[in-house]
Order: sequence, then C-alpha cells, then structure tokens
Amino acid sequence: APTLPSCPRRTVAAEVRKQVSPAPGQGSQPLCPAQVPLTEVVEPLDFEDVLLSRPPDAEPGPLRELVEFPADDLELLLRPRECRTTEPGIPEEGKLDAQVRAAVEMYTEDWIIAHRRWVWLGTVWGTGDRTGDRRWPLNPGEPSGGGGSASGPSAYLPTGPARAGGVLSGASGIFDLRNLAADSLLPSLLERAAPEDVDRRNEALRRQNRPRALLALYPAPDEVGAPRAGWEHGLCQKAPFPYRFEIEIEPIFGILALYDVREKKKISENFYFDLNSDSMKGLLRAHGTHPAISTLARSAIFSVTYPSPDIFLVIKLEKVLQQGDISECCEPYMVMKEVDTAKNKEKLEKLRLAAEQFCTRLGRYRMPFAWTAVHLANIVSSAGPPDRDPDSDGGEGAGPPGERRSTWTDRRRRGPQDRTSSGDDACSFSGFRPATLTVTNFFKQEAERLSDEDLFKFLADMRRPSSLLRRLRPVTGLKIDISPAPENPHFCLSPELLHVKPYPDPRGRPTKEILEFPAHEVYAPHTSYRNLLFVYPHSLNFSSRQGSVRNLAVRVQYMAGEDPSQALPVIFGKSSCSEFTREAFTPVVYHNKSPEFYEEFKLRLPACVTDNHHLLFTFYHISCQPRPGTALETPVGFTWIPLLQHGRLRTGPFCLPVSVDQPPPSYSVALPGMRWVDGHKGVFSVELTAVSSVHPQDPHLDKFFTLVHVLEEGAFPFRLKDAVLSEGTVEQELRASLAALRLASPEPLVAFSHHVLDKLVRLVVRPPIIGGQIVNLGRGAFEAMAHVVSLVHRSLEAAQDARGHCPLLAAYVHYAFRLPGTEQGVGGTILAWPPAEGSRAPVPPEPSRVWRAGEKARRPFLPTLSSCMASHRSNPKPSGCILRCHGSRGGFGAGSSALCDPCPCPQLLHEELALQWVVSGSTVREAILQHAWFFFQLMVRRPPPCWEDAELAERLNASLAFFLSDLLSLTDRGFVFSLVRVATRLLSAPNPVALLTLRMDFTRILCSHEHYVTLNLPCCPLSPPASPSPSISSTTSQVGCQAPDPKVTSMFELSGPFRQQHFLAGLLLTELALALEPEAEGVSLLHKKAISAVHSLLCGHDADPRYTDATVKARVAELYLPLLSLARDTLPRLHDFAGQRSRLASMLDSDTEGEGDIGGTINPSVAMAIAGGPLKMKMSLLLLSSLPPLRPQASRSGCPLSAESSRTLLVCVLWVLKNAEPALLQRWAADLALPQLGRLLDLLYLCLAAFEYKGKKAFERINSLTFKKSLDMKARLEEAILGTIGARQEMVRRSRGERETPFGNQENVRWRKSITHWKQTSDRVDKTKDEIEHEALVDGNLATEASLVVLDTLEIIVQVGLDPSILGAVLKVVLYSLGSAQSALFLQHGLATQRALVSKFPELLFEEDTELCADLCLRLLRHCGSRVSAIRTHASASLYLLMRQNFEIGNNFARVKMQVTMSLSSLVGTTQNFSEEHLRRSLKTILTYAEEDVGLRDSTFAEQVQDLMFNLHMILTDTVKMKEHQEDPEMLIDLMYRIARGYQGSPDLRLTWLQNMAGKHAELGNHAEAAQCMVHAAALVAEYLALLEDSRHLPVGCVSFQNISSNVLEESAISDDILSPDEEGFCSGKHFTELGLVGLLEQAATYFTMGGLYEAVNEVYKTLIPILEAHRDYKKLAAVHGKLQEAFTKIMHQRVFGTYFRVGFYGSRFGDLDEQEFVYKEPSITKLAEISHRLEEFYTERFGEDVVEIVKDSNPVDKAKLDPQKAYIQITYVEPHFDTYELKDRVTYFDRNYGLRTFLFCTPFTPDGRAHGELPEQHKRKTLLSTDHAFPYIKTRIRVCHREETVLTPVEVAIEDMQKKTRELAFATEQDPPDAKMLQMVLQGSVGPTVNQGPLEVAQVFLTEIPEDPKLFRHHNKLRLCFKDFCKKCEDALRKNKALIGPDQKEYHRELERNYTRLREALQPLLTQRLPQLLAPTTASLRNSLHRASFRKADV
Repeated sequence: APTLPSCPRRTVAAEVRKQVSPAPGQGSQPLCPAQVPLTEVVEPLDFEDVLLSRPPDAEPGPLRELVEFPADDLELLLRPRECRTTEPGIPEEGKLDAQVRAAVEMYTEDWIIAHRRWVWLGTVWGTGDRTGDRRWPLNPGEPSGGGGSASGPSAYLPTGPARAGGVLSGASGIFDLRNLAADSLLPSLLERAAPEDVDRRNEALRRQNRPRALLALYPAPDEVGAPRAGWEHGLCQKAPFPYRFEIEIEPIFGILALYDVREKKKISENFYFDLNSDSMKGLLRAHGTHPAISTLARSAIFSVTYPSPDIFLVIKLEKVLQQGDISECCEPYMVMKEVDTAKNKEKLEKLRLAAEQFCTRLGRYRMPFAWTAVHLANIVSSAGPPDRDPDSDGGEGAGPPGERRSTWTDRRRRGPQDRTSSGDDACSFSGFRPATLTVTNFFKQEAERLSDEDLFKFLADMRRPSSLLRRLRPVTGLKIDISPAPENPHFCLSPELLHVKPYPDPRGRPTKEILEFPAHEVYAPHTSYRNLLFVYPHSLNFSSRQGSVRNLAVRVQYMAGEDPSQALPVIFGKSSCSEFTREAFTPVVYHNKSPEFYEEFKLRLPACVTDNHHLLFTFYHISCQPRPGTALETPVGFTWIPLLQHGRLRTGPFCLPVSVDQPPPSYSVALPGMRWVDGHKGVFSVELTAVSSVHPQDPHLDKFFTLVHVLEEGAFPFRLKDAVLSEGTVEQELRASLAALRLASPEPLVAFSHHVLDKLVRLVVRPPIIGGQIVNLGRGAFEAMAHVVSLVHRSLEAAQDARGHCPLLAAYVHYAFRLPGTEQGVGGTILAWPPAEGSRAPVPPEPSRVWRAGEKARRPFLPTLSSCMASHRSNPKPSGCILRCHGSRGGFGAGSSALCDPCPCPQLLHEELALQWVVSGSTVREAILQHAWFFFQLMVRRPPPCWEDAELAERLNASLAFFLSDLLSLTDRGFVFSLVRVATRLLSAPNPVALLTLRMDFTRILCSHEHYVTLNLPCCPLSPPASPSPSISSTTSQVGCQAPDPKVTSMFELSGPFRQQHFLAGLLLTELALALEPEAEGVSLLHKKAISAVHSLLCGHDADPRYTDATVKARVAELYLPLLSLARDTLPRLHDFAGQRSRLASMLDSDTEGEGDIGGTINPSVAMAIAGGPLKMKMSLLLLSSLPPLRPQASRSGCPLSAESSRTLLVCVLWVLKNAEPALLQRWAADLALPQLGRLLDLLYLCLAAFEYKGKKAFERINSLTFKKSLDMKARLEEAILGTIGARQEMVRRSRGERETPFGNQENVRWRKSITHWKQTSDRVDKTKDEIEHEALVDGNLATEASLVVLDTLEIIVQVGLDPSILGAVLKVVLYSLGSAQSALFLQHGLATQRALVSKFPELLFEEDTELCADLCLRLLRHCGSRVSAIRTHASASLYLLMRQNFEIGNNFARVKMQVTMSLSSLVGTTQNFSEEHLRRSLKTILTYAEEDVGLRDSTFAEQVQDLMFNLHMILTDTVKMKEHQEDPEMLIDLMYRIARGYQGSPDLRLTWLQNMAGKHAELGNHAEAAQCMVHAAALVAEYLALLEDSRHLPVGCVSFQNISSNVLEESAISDDILSPDEEGFCSGKHFTELGLVGLLEQAATYFTMGGLYEAVNEVYKTLIPILEAHRDYKKLAAVHGKLQEAFTKIMHQRVFGTYFRVGFYGSRFGDLDEQEFVYKEPSITKLAEISHRLEEFYTERFGEDVVEIVKDSNPVDKAKLDPQKAYIQITYVEPHFDTYELKDRVTYFDRNYGLRTFLFCTPFTPDGRAHGELPEQHKRKTLLSTDHAFPYIKTRIRVCHREETVLTPVEVAIEDMQKKTRELAFATEQDPPDAKMLQMVLQGSVGPTVNQGPLEVAQVFLTEIPEDPKLFRHHNKLRLCFKDFCKKCEDALRKNKALIGPDQKEYHRELERNYTRLREALQPLLTQRLPQLLAPTTASLRNSLHRASFRKADV
C-alpha cells in the first residue's frame, strides 16, 4: 500500500487528541508559562498541533530532519530461528498430542522482533560502543603522543623552559648575540593593521582543523555494564592414540564420564569408545552388524556448568565376558611384560586362543575389567606453568613434553547465564593448555565394589597420599588429549546424534557432545527439542533365588506394547555397533548372585508416550562354559515399568519385584498366580532420569499443561488421575491449577517458563469457551503470571543484570513472546499486503490512534504491533522477512479514516493487563510492582535498555519511564507528554532526596529516546503557537501571558516558554538546577546523576550521525543554553581545580596563591559593581577582606561538587560554548550585568584549570598513587615542596599556586572513565606503555580543544565588554591559559589573542597593576625558552610588541625592562627545565625585530632593546656556571647564595632567589635550610612593610625574627637610602604584602615541621598569630593552634638532628676552594666514612682517577709537602661546643643543636709524633672552629672564620678522662627508668681489675708522687678530688645495682663489690697524702686553658 503524505496523518493525530481532551474552559487556568517555578512542571505544548501548524518544508536543508521522526522509524523483524544441527531433530508430523505439538511449535517457530531502527542512538545505551576504538585525530602541528610535565614530546609539555637536551655551553662560552641565528619572524607583526582585521585573521586560524566532536575526547562512562554473557566451560577429551597394554590378547572397550566427588554426583552421560585394532574387532564379527559411524567417535566434548576442583574424569574398561572372576582375567596383564614376549610366547598364544573362543561364543556380553581416574583440577588449573608435569594423585602420568600439543585454541562456549563458581571452589576450565596424558595406572575392578558409592570412596581416597590404591598392581597404558573445547568444532554430534553445524563431510569421524547432568540446579529455559530417558540399573538381589543364577545379565527393552515384536529401536548404541538397538545388556559379574551395576542406558523417548509404553527388564543367567544341553542364556526373571502414570512420565528410583515366570499376555496388569522372587519383595533397584523439554516432570506444571491442552482440544470427558473431568468441573480444576503454579519446583518452572507464560497470556487475552460460555480466567491467569515472574526472578537472582532485571524474562519478551494467533480469516484481513520486493514488506496503513466511542476509560493506543504479531503467527511470511512500519512519526501511518478494532473477539493485551493490574489484590500487586518492567514491556513488546535500579520504587519508576518512552514511538506524543507531566508531578511532593532521585532517573530515561531532539521541537521559535494546547485558548493566552521578551536572554534561562516548548530538555535541566540547589540534602549522588545525564546526552549528540552538520548542531545546542547560567550560578561550589577558592576576578592578582583566601574575599569587580562605585584594581586587600561576602551563592552553604562531577559539568559547558551560534552568545553576553560577566570569566578560568594537560607521568602515577589533596595551606605547600606538581614549580609558585590533579577525591571507581573509555582499563594498575601514551594523547587533545573553546568565548566577551575590570579579568584568563601546560597549537593561537588584546587595551598593563605585566613577562620569557620553534617565534613576537607598546606610551619601557629581568631571574631558578640556548635564539629574534622595525628607527628604542638583550644575555651566561655544578649541591647552593647576595639592593630579585634556594633545599631534603630561606624572605618583606607604615600587628623588621635565627639581621640592608617604597617596579610582587608575609611564614613553619624543628615552629607562629588576629581570621587561627599543639606534642618524642664535619680543601685544582675550611652539616647519624666516600667519589668523577686523596688524620696540613697535581680533602668529625655560661641557657636537646657557631674536635698526640702513647706522655690538642653564620643557615656548609687551638698536658688529659667517667657513672645511676645492663657495663669498666689504663693506673701514674713543679699542684689536687668523686659515684652505683638485680646476679654483684673494695683500698694511700701549701693564683699573663671566658676571637 502506498504511503500517504505525512500531513493528513498529523491531522488525524491532532483531531483524535482534541476529541479526548477537556473543553478549553473546563480545566483550571494554568499559570502563565513565564511564572511557573522550577518545582512545578509546566504544561507542555501539544506536539502534534505544533507540527500541524508548521508545513514540513518550513525548515531549510538539514534542519528539516529535526522536525519529525523518520518514516522508517519502526519495523517488525522476522528472524528465523537458528538450528544448531543440520537436521531439525523434531518428531515427524503425525499423531502428536497437544503437549508435544505445543513444544515443537515453541522450539521451531521464528522470532518476531519489534525493532525501532534508531534506538541504538538512544543515549541510555551509553556511547562507549559507538566510539569504541576510534583514534581521535591529532590537531595538526602537534606531535603524536603525550608527554609528562617534564618528559615526552613537546606537544603537551609546559612548553616553556624545556629540558636542556641540546649542547650545554661551557663556563667560558660567552656567546655573541649578533652571531646567533634568529628564529623565523612573523611576517605581519610589524604591520600596523586595524584591530578588526587582526581579530578576523586570528579567528579564521583558530577555526582551522578543529575536531567536530568535543565529547569524543571526554565520553560518558557506561552507566551500567551490559548484562554479562555467562560461560559454560567446555572440555574436549580425545583418545586419538590406539591404547595398548603390554600384551594384546582381546578387544577392550572404554567408558568415559565426569564425576563430582564433593557433590557425590555423576555429572555427565557416558561416552563409549574403543580403540581396538582391526584384528581384535574381527574376533567379534559374528555378533556385530556394520558399525554406524556415530559409534566410532574417539573424541568427546564435555560441558561443565559448575567447575570445581573435585571433578574427576573416570575411565572404565570392559572386556568380553569370559570364565573366571575379574582377578583371574586381570592377572596376565599384571604379570606379563612386552619385553618378555618371546619368553611367554606359548602362554600368550594360549590366552589369545581362549579369548577368541570366548569372543565367538560370548561376544555380545561384557564384564568389568579395570578403571582409573584423572583429577581434572591438576590438568586444567590455569595457575600452574604451561609445561608443568600434570601427574595427578589419580595415577595418571605425563608423556614426554613433546606430546603436549595445542590441539584447540583457548576459547569458551557461551552459556545461557553466568555459571562460574566463586570463592575457594572456583576452578576455571576455560584457559588451560592442552595436555596429552599417558594414563599408566589402571586399577582392576572389584566385583563387590562396582557401585557409584564405592567409586566416590575410591576417588576421595585417591586424593590422599597414603592411598591404598597405590599398593595395587596396575594394568597399563592409555593416552588421552584434554583441551578446552573449541568454539565451533567440526564433525560434532549432538547428544541426540544430530549433526551439529558445521559438518563438512558426513564420512568424517565424529566428535560427540556429551550431555551434562549439572551438579546444581541450572535455571535456563528450554529452547530446543530434547526427549531423552536414562536408565540406571543399580543392583539385583537373587540370593534367595533357587537354581543356577550366578552370571547375571539384565536386558533392557523399550516396549510399545506387550508383544515381543513391539520393542522399539530407541536405545542408543555404544561403540562400534549400530546407532540404535532394540535391546541392551548390563555387564556380567562372574559367579555373583547379587551383582551391582554401573551401567547407563540412554533411550530416545518417542514423541508420544502412551499408556502401553513401558520398559521391560529380562534377567538372564549366562553360561560361560559350553556344556551340552545348556543354553547360552537362560531367562531367570522378568519385571517392567509403565512409563506413564496419570498421563505423567514416570521417573525416579524404583525397587521392583521380579517375576520368576514368563509374563503372560496382558502382563501389564499383575495377574494372580504369578510367582515372584523373594515373595514379591523389591529385589531389583533401578533409576529412571529424563532429560526432556517436553515433559515437565513436575505435578503442578503437568496438571496445568494437561488442563490447558484439554481445553484447547475440547476432549471431554477427560480423566485426570482418579477423577473424570467434564465441562462443568474443568473450570474449577483450572482455577485451582493456576493457583497451584506457585508451588511448582523452580528448576522445571524456569525451564518451561516460555510455555507457561505463553499459556497464561493466552488465557488472559483469549478466554476459553466452555459449554458455549466464555469463562473469564483473566484474574487467575494474571495472578499466576505475577507469581511465575516473581519465582523466575528469585531463582535467577544471582544472574540479574545491573538494573535488577532477569535476563531470562527480558529475552522472553524480546524474542519468544507473541500474542495468541487469531483465526486465519481475521489474520488475512489484518495483513493483506501485496508481495514485497526482497525481504521487507511495509505494514499496511492502520489507525494510528484507536478511540472507541463511549469508552472514556480507554486511552488512545496503537494495537498494530499486537495485530501484526498475531497475524504473523497464523500467516507466516517466508524466512527472513522484515516488516517495516511506515509513518510520518514514530507510530504507524494512519492511511484509513475508519477506526475499527481489528480483532473483535480477543481483548487487547495492554488493556487487559492494565485492567487486571488495577483490580489485583495487594499481595499480587506487590509482586507485580517488584517486576513492573516485565508487564510494561509486555504491553509495548520491547525489552528496556540497561538501567541501574535497586529498590522496588526505583524499579517501578524506571519501568514506567521506559514504558512512556516506548509510547512516544507508538502513540500521540502530546498525550504522552501529558502523562509525563502527571507522573513528574506525582514525584514532586516535598522533594526528599529519594523522590528527587526517582524523578531524575525518570527524566533521564525519557531523555534517552532516540528522537529526543525532535521531541523538543528544536526548530520552532521560542514563543507559544497561537493556541499551544486545548487547555490554553487563544484568549487566555492573550489575557494572562505577556509575549516573551524579544531578547535572547530567555533562551539562556529556564523560563516558562523554554520549558514549555523544549519540554524534555526543560525537565532535564530543571532537575539539574534543583540538584544543584545549595539547600538540597544528600546531593552528592544527585549531582552525579543529574550531571551525568546531561553529559551522556551531549555525548550521544556528538556521536550521532544525524547531527554532524554545524547548523543542526547549533540548533541542538540551543536546547542546553540554560546550562551556562546554571553552571555560572553554581560556580562557588564547583571543585577548586585551580588551587584557590577565590579565583581570578576575586583577587587583585591574576593567579594568587592559596594564601589569598583570607576572610573569604569576594570578586572585587562584582563588589564594586554592586556598590555602584568605580573599580580600583589596587583596592586594599584589608578592605576586601573586611567586606561581607556579597555573592549570594557564596553565602549559601551548599554541598560542594566532587572533582569528577565538576569536571563533567564543565565539559558540558564547553560543549554548549563550542556548538552554540557565536552571534547568539554575543547577544547574550552583551545583556549580562558586570557581576554575571565576572562569574562567567571565573567559569572559563576554572575550565582551563580542570582540563589542563597532566602528562604521561600523571597517568603512570595514577596506577599506584592517589593524590590526596587537602584544602588547608599546609597540604598544598607540602605538595609543592615534595615536587609532585612537576618541573615548572617555580613558575607555578610565582604565578598561580599549586593545583590539584583531577584524579584526587575519586568518589567512585566505576565513574573514573573520563580519560580512557574506549578500553575500560582505567582502574587497572598494569597498563601497557601504548595505553598510557594513548590516554595521554587523548588528554592532550582534550586540553587543547577545551582551551581553544575558552579562547573563542573570550574573543566574544571582548567584543561586548569594554569595562576595564572585565578586560582585566579576560587578560588574566588568557595569562592563565598561557601559563598552564599547553600544546604548541594552542600556544600559537593564545599568544596571537594576547597580542591583539594588549594592542587594543595597553592601559591594562601599563597604567594599573604591575602584577599583570609581571605575569605576562614571565610567561613570554618561559615560552621564549621553548624547544619548539613555532612557540618561540610567537613568544618573541609578543615580547617585542610588549616592549614597543610600553615605549610608545612613555618613550621608555622601564616597567617591562624590570619585569623581564625579574622574570628571567625567576626562570633561572628552575634549572631542571631551562635551556639558555633556546632563549638566546629568542633574544636574537627580538633584536632582529628591533633592527627591522622601520617605524621606530629614529628613536632610542632599538638601542634600549639592544641594551636589555645584552643584559639578559649576561645573566644567562652567569647561569652556565650553575649548570656545571648541577651535581654538586653544596657548590650550587653557594652560587645561588652568591647571586642572591648580589641582589641585596633589589628586594624582588633577592626574594626570588631565596625562594629558588628554598625549592632546591626542599628537593634535597634539607628542610631546616629551606625553612631558613623562607624566614629570610619573610624578614625581607617585613623590612619593606615596616618602611611603608608602622602597624602594631606587623613585625618591626628583621629584629623581630632574631629568636628564629640570629643570621636574619643580614636582611636589614634595605633602608631608605637604598630603596624608595614608592618607586615604580620595586617591591611590586605579591609577596611584598601582608598576605605575602603570611604565606612566607606559613611556608617556613611547614618546612620547620618537616625538619623536626618544632621549637622554631612556635617562634614563627609567634610572629604570624598577631597578623591573623588583626585580620580576625579565626579559621586560620584555629588551624595554627592545631598545628602548634601537634608541634608541642612531637617535641616530647626523641629526635636526632644533623651531624657536623670540618672539611678542608687543598690543591690548585679546587680553584676558589683551595685552602678553604668549611663546616658541613650532614643528615643525622652520618658516619665519617659516608661523607668521606661521597666527596671522594664526587671529586674523583670530576677530576679523574688517582687525583683525589683523603687526608686521614686531623693534624694541620703542610701545603709544601703536598703534590701540586693532586687534590686533597681533609675531613674531621666535629661537635658543637658551648661555653659554661651558654650551657645554662641551652637546656634542651634542641637548644644544643640550634644556632651553632662554634665546633670542637680533639687530636691526641705524643711528643715523639705518635697519636697514642703511655699515660705520662699522652697529650691532646683541642681545636675550636668558629663559622661565619650560625647553623642552620640558608646553606648547608659555612666557611670557618676563626680557628683556635689549645694543648692539654697529660695530667689535664687524665683529669678530663676521670671527669668523663664520673659523669657516665652518675648518668647511669640516676637514669629514670633505670637500666640495669647499662649500669653494670659502666661499673665493670670503672672497677674491673683488668681495664688497661683504668682508674687505678691513672692514679698510680699521676698521684703516687707529689709533682716537683709547684704549678702542677693545682692539677694534682684537682685529680685527687676527681678520684674521690669517682669513688663516691662507684659506691652509689653499686648500691643502685644491688636494688635492681635478681637472685641470679647476686654472685656477680658480690664480685663487683670485691673489685670496688680492692680499688678503694689501693687508692686510699694515694688520695690521703698531703700536698704542700697551694700556690697563689697564677698571674694574668699565665693562661688558664680550662677556665677561659670564650673561644671566640676576631676574624682571622
């Protein structure tokens, strides 16, 4: 049927809509759209009316596709059901009963799928699949690959000072700038063009080669993972090698099966094989027919649903029955060996002859022979190495390694659900290496232990090392291949012996699929026909049977009747036999009247099992020995099992009596008079198991199916069990059966769920007619359906997808469900389409909206799908047919005006389901609500896309949303919008978090519709049509509503008209606005949900091929314009990527550090604009900090957004800015007030910070580190100090403060896919190098594009905002972009924009704030040193123009000169990444510009430029020397110190160099020195501030810092005669402010804390606290006191400070260092050997081998004796020395290690030159060294400025020694808590008799005789006093020791006391002798070396 034009169809839509709407005046008057608050849902426009009012061709070109849904939106697909096998495998058409017929139909009919062609573009599916492996094109000009901040290609490097990768200039290399080559010049730079022309040219260049899709670089993460396809683990087992024993006598037959020991269950059917040679098979020729090829299989595929480490592959061997028990038959195999063949030749011949006789006579019977087991876990364990020995405890051995062959690829077979085990039992059978096993150990079978129970005991026993099985003599030899099953094996047979595709050649040897018997329940529906029966005879007890009944065999037959000829050939053959047989036998156990069996018989059940069908078991005695008159087999018993009972298949265990007599005719009824074994007791145990997709084997399901089929066939009366059902009683039974369905077992219910649900739907839709009356079973069937769905869902709870839906039910709706077929006639009238060309046919025109007059309860709905599916069932089209539904919108075309019901008798399914839902009881309704999605999908017949819901309300909410979303494709969209409004209003109650979340989910799903853009009416002007909907009449509109403002402002706000026209977009953005409300509770989740929803929609638009055209994309972007206002208002709560809360417009300087956040300062431009006064950029910070915060958002305490949510929101903002019409944005910006423009610039600033390129190193670190970022200053500073920010640390500190990486604060790993979505590897730790490079590459592209979008927007703002404050803020954003890590591409555009901005508004830099000029100079110089020539070219041009403009304003450019010089000094500090070679080229380029600039040739400009360039060149040359000493930290710090001293008169530069030194110290771990640098810097600032004004809370100057360091007075050099505070350019940096001082002091405190100098922290805070108190900054005061508490607490812990060494350098090779002495401060506990080794190694590397020598002693060095060609280093350990008066103040350990200027070392010597000698000649030289400055200082080595030596005589040495020993004793005695070991050690050394030169010897040497020289009397007397004190201390120590010791040390103590007594007695006479009169005090000329006032003298 031809498709009608779309306009009439819309007419029908609109007319129907109007019919069902209330009259215009009846409803309540709605609010005017512009007045509707956000919490209210606006009345949407009538969609169809709007379309009707606009002709289809109203829109030009590509926009036309946005107006309406495409014509082929919906189609029906007829997908043929795939059949795995080449044959269908279903029973032939014949007399099939209803149940079988229904099953066959279910498993064979094709699937009809309702397919929305564009649904893949719905964003709820995520964009990951569509953008999967795209490689985003690089921006032209950018090297491919990313780099870190200090490494990698330059495209994304901080392209400033690059690594000095080129040639390093030497110390003597003074380059002449004139001889250098300049970079290329910008051709048009010197031309004086109009600003408009420059802007146009810049914009055209920016627009070139831009990526179209921004969000391709920042895609949305998949919101939920797709439902996992589970795996079924497959094993492929082969026995490809002929197995042979040591001797080959007879044919052997094998059986393979899997057993699970833990579950004690056989988990597979048997696989029968034999590998006999042709000669062996020939022995059985008399008994066999020609073998079918299916019985010759030698390989099999086993499925394992539940892998377990307890699974064994059991192999059983059988042989032909022969006389003798099993042991006798095994003996030859256990005794004879192949090597003994010749010796045993006669025996072998005899055995073969006997075997031949037995085969001829007994060939059809078998006997058990041997068995073994392979422990699969040992083979398939994926944890082991591939070539490990797979020998298991089960006795199998591995062949040689060469026999391991990869026979199959490692792939897995898909299963219906996820079936992997978990926990300790997990054992994967899917990833092991194929193994070839040589099974060498077979165990003989034991006749009494053949049952499965015995086998499980054996298997459990095999796993124990002390297994009894090991002691059995094994029989030998079989080889087996075990490998993972292939995906599509060739030559495979299904368990029914059907050929599985592909099967290339029917003659090929097949592989068999072995049926699995899962260890646990498997919940999966049947999808194919299978009808198998397994018979397991277990045991037979004929012990009471008389007669010769010993060799017993059981024959099994499937009988269709009682005549012997009615045995059916349905028993599967084993190996090398026919495919199906009529009878089969169990193996025979020799001479056993009560045998056990392990046999398994597999039978193919006939399609129709009748009451006559039964299994007949005949028991035979087999005569092994041929005797005359004795038959081969004698029947000794009979029994049988009828297969049907009450119409049900009988399965399970049976214990049957056995009849002795042959059964008479009609034996199925047990006749009287029959004789039974053992008096009719059960003697034969057998079990039946059915594997059937026809028979449910559940009584409740059986009864339900039986009743339904009876109704279908109308076969009354009918017997059900013992009752006979008539038409009158069947209804009651059916109702009872429906109610009983909930009692069905879960496994069969799930297996037959498709059948059950189909029948229930049929009962709902087509009520049965019984006795001519329609019986309404709808309610019962509906309730049963609810219970079935609930039960299926519960059973598969573990397999639910991420949204909580059951995949089985979803698949049923999508594929298997169809409405019951209608009569052929009706179907023919419904779908009477003409023959279609190809495979597609259009659905004929149908009413698009069905309205039944007089039935107001019904809503318009389209039953076309239902009709089509119903008719398809009754009138199927050829295979592969696709039905396409045509229509101008998402529904079906309405070509006929007749509104008729296509099927008058059956009910419409959606109506009936809705009705039953409404009237259902509470219990049923609860069950339905749990799984509402299923019933909604039944109504619209489409499975929902993925969504994540957990609780009932969420599930119901999502289900309803999906339902309405589907309706948008099926019915009147205006009507659906009204339903959406109703639903949304219901969720709008008091707005608790739960309801907000539900509403967000609801809106998100609706917005995922594939025609979302069209549904938002994007092409209509933003004003209501003449009559927007029937409920708002024209008059009402005119009276109640004003026309919308003609300005575009309303397009950028969530106004009423916007939300009314763009209904869905308005809903979504309203939800976002409500989620971002500061008052919202629990909003972090809402933030994430709302922002992610918008983000994924925008990602979908970017990836959507329909919106690639720029005009279309711009129209789509108009739907999101309010996002800009939303983000702007949310700005204070966005994550602070830039590292300071108050961003660019909030502070005076462009990129303030974090210390600028005092008092919550506000945006000054905003403050002044609101106050109505002019803006002064130099406004006092104190004034600002005292103002209350005026920004309303800032004053509302709201939950801050996480880093991830903020970043996502910002990328959405960038998307809108990129794609929106520039003219529209410009008109909007022109209407914004100054505060709003300021916040917009804040937003752009934050965008730059959020998407700054981080480099490859960041991606490498993220695998193992989480950057935790604290908001307080301490954490920020620590991060900077520790170097985690990168090599541009100095520039960052100088210009903008440290920023957090975007990877901190990860709230949820699953959402961390913002960097790499194409491979979900972002959570992995083991990323490959390529993956990291690719991530860095994409991140670099994103950073570049984000920056370019910001640049475009800034250009738009500049065109409309001429206010100085706005222009200043714009420049700050530009500067920030130039200072961050950018690509070369962006920097060229960014520098071009900067040049244009400065040329248009030079007053920004040269009239107001110097900070902007300073920052610009720093950035330009940094880029002048780039290693990328294009960047240098643009940076040089910018710097030259800057000088020229400064010059043109005032005939000099002093400001730029000063700032450039300072910037270069700052850059030189960052030595790691600085290349003077590249910077020299840029300086030459600037010189060239100056020489070629014709306009200024007559001025002094060129000369001034030349002077500046040479000056800068000299500074660069000075840095060369620093580069040479990069590896010598002491020398490097000395050079930096020297440069800093040179800047004593230039505070800015000195401060810069002090900061550089601090950074270097921090890098080296010298935290105390770094802190001193910051203290000096703070003192410098304090001096400057003291010159400005006298503030009580500020430090007076350097003097205030004396308590922290005495060295700090050297910073007092700046005074009025050197520096005028008002002079332009001096002390203009941001550090020369109170805020700057606070920041420096905080950094100093942080460094002191890191260095463990907590006392100094206190001193720093003493200076800082008054400033904070003056500022009333209580937040920081709280933090400071908290840190003080922490510091004071740590003081009490034990600390170790530095170690000091005197180092002297001797030799001309040292240059300036020759004959210099230094005191080095080294880390604590540094040994002399360590520093000696370090210095020797360093200088050896510098001067060469055999040049450096270490002087080993501490004696004075005689220069004359040294080799002039060598370099000598003398190193001595020194200790801090304090005078006696000093010790009174230096009480603590800290005091004695801080502020150190004097050091001491002692050198022992004797007069003859030796170091040590006898006591009378032992002298000591004490050397005191004084240093220039006190330690710690801003250097780690300080020059020695004074040296003083003192020589002690032997008696003075003795006095010192005894005093020392006495002090040790006193310390050990008074120690608290006491240390007994230490005390005893000191005592032993004091009173022990064997101590060399001990106290006694000292006394004997010096006290025995009174000295002759009276001058020595004083020493003699002092030594006697020392000994007396020593004896007293010994006595005290002994007393203390006695109190401490235990009983075990009493003897030791007595020994000590005896020694002490001896010592005291020996000393007594020496101490009591009298001295002559002591001499008078010595004259002043005689120096008393022990009592001097101080060692400090004047400098030497």
